[in-house]
Amino acid sequence: MRIATWNVNSVRQRLPHLLDYLGKAAPDVLCLQELKGVDESFPRAEVEAAGYHAIVHGQKGFNGVAILTRAALAPAEADVLVRLPGDEADVQARYLEAVVRDAGGAVRVASIYLPNGNPPDTEKYPYKLGFMDRLTRRAAELLAAEECVVFAGDYNVIPEPRDVYDAEAWLGDALFLPETRRRFRTLLNLGLTDAVRATTDAAGLYSFWDYQAGAWQRDKGIRIDHLLLSPRAADRLRSATIDRHLRAADKPSDHVPVRIELG
Repeated sequence: MRIATWNVNSVRQRLPHLLDYLGKAAPDVLCLQELKGVDESFPRAEVEAAGYHAIVHGQKGFNGVAILTRAALAPAEADVLVRLPGDEADVQARYLEAVVRDAGGAVRVASIYLPNGNPPDTEKYPYKLGFMDRLTRRAAELLAAEECVVFAGDYNVIPEPRDVYDAEAWLGDALFLPETRRRFRTLLNLGLTDAVRATTDAAGLYSFWDYQAGAWQRDKGIRIDHLLLSPRAADRLRSATIDRHLRAADKPSDHVPVRIELG
């Protein structure tokens, strides 16, 4: 099973790139973030014509997550969870879960668009930390049930100095603050595996390059898009790949897909 995650930064604007990726990379499951549109505006007809079923949790102008699966793997409605549990007042479209099944069994996949949290001295940072706490509780529940789970998405977390082009330049940013990284480690310490780091220790592996100041041309990137695997999913991990070449496309997203293959 091939599972990928991609912050597309507006699914309507990036539709040609999305359809090209579905055709060439052919993931069995693709988690999308930052759709920037309501459910009704999602290009469902085009995605279905490409052979995919779409589960969408959108929001007008902001956020939005989706899970695309090959039509044959379309999950039952009962296997879908919209919104991260733990805060009924949170109406932001940042979390979506679905269970897909293939010959290897059932895999629960979550598409996550974790809050950015900047500026840290505003209410945005406590919201980010609270979201991470809720995600940790949800992960603990699923791990206790010994499910095969892939938590995929834009975490807006730079885990380590090797995941950023210049660690000192990011010391005051919500993506790299000590408390952000501590909570990310807490999540991992539940028993989750960072798929990319399970396959390589190399530095300079990035999934995001800002549009400003020639960040892509100067390779000033950060790694903030992650696939975290439960033990049962980690046992099936064969490979992890960052499709960085897509950042060089015409009018690209500032993120690139990260994908794994499970045996």
